[in-house]
Amino acid sequence: MKKWYAVIGDPIAQSMSPGLHGAWFDDNAIDATYIPLHIQAEKLEQAVESLKSLGCNGWNVTVPHKNAIIPFLDRLDPSAEQMGAVNTVHVLPDGILVGSNTDGLGFVQSLEEAYGEQCKGRKVLLIGAGGAARGIAFALEHMGYGPIVITNRTVEKAQQLAANLEGASAQSLAEAEETLADYGLIVQTTSVGMNFAQEGMPLNPKNIAADAVVADIIYNPLETEFLEQARNNGAKTLNGVGMFVHQGALAFQKWTGIRPATEKTIEKITAIVGGK
Repeated sequence: MKKWYAVIGDPIAQSMSPGLHGAWFDDNAIDATYIPLHIQAEKLEQAVESLKSLGCNGWNVTVPHKNAIIPFLDRLDPSAEQMGAVNTVHVLPDGILVGSNTDGLGFVQSLEEAYGEQCKGRKVLLIGAGGAARGIAFALEHMGYGPIVITNRTVEKAQQLAANLEGASAQSLAEAEETLADYGLIVQTTSVGMNFAQEGMPLNPKNIAADAVVADIIYNPLETEFLEQARNNGAKTLNGVGMFVHQGALAFQKWTGIRPATEKTIEKITAIVGGK
């Protein structure tokens, strides 16, 4: 019987995951399909039950459900349990729903693919404290990056995330702006600058060091205003295409046991969005 997978979020029209996974199913001769589902927060529990009842074999989870979905799952793997966020659900043959998080490792793979390990040993600023930020923070710490400082519009959320990490700390956005030159790696994880969200930047990048690596996990547009300003200041930049592809590949592997090709996929997604 044909298998089917999905991505759930609110909004969801911007997601390129259906094309990503659809191409990998074709490349690997897998009889499956992948669909986007617009699920509002108040209908999340009902949606999870429906996906299970309708025989969905697995699904990805995007904003704003990465934290909220946890109570409706049967089990978390160690990555999701530690991070407190889920971006991939795998349905076992007995119907058990297992949540995992491939965001963080996907980001680190993208970072090291572009810049090797040159950011290790340098101070890290993480902008945002949502589900994606949690995954990235724990993965960076696990892979030997840091010390990590977290900044967020609501500083209490940054403090809560920092308290769950070894040696991490939190700052207000104003404090982070003043100390930007101290950071060798800056990672922007909020939706500010995304094609469907508010325009602008999460903080003023004027103090970014010229030798810093600045990453934005947004992949549409390819270069947010924040990345553009950082590049103009002389920093090296990284958009979210690589993370998007690598986290998707990790999810695909969990579902199928096959690790799909990523290099050509990154090139293809970049071309579709409108760049090189």
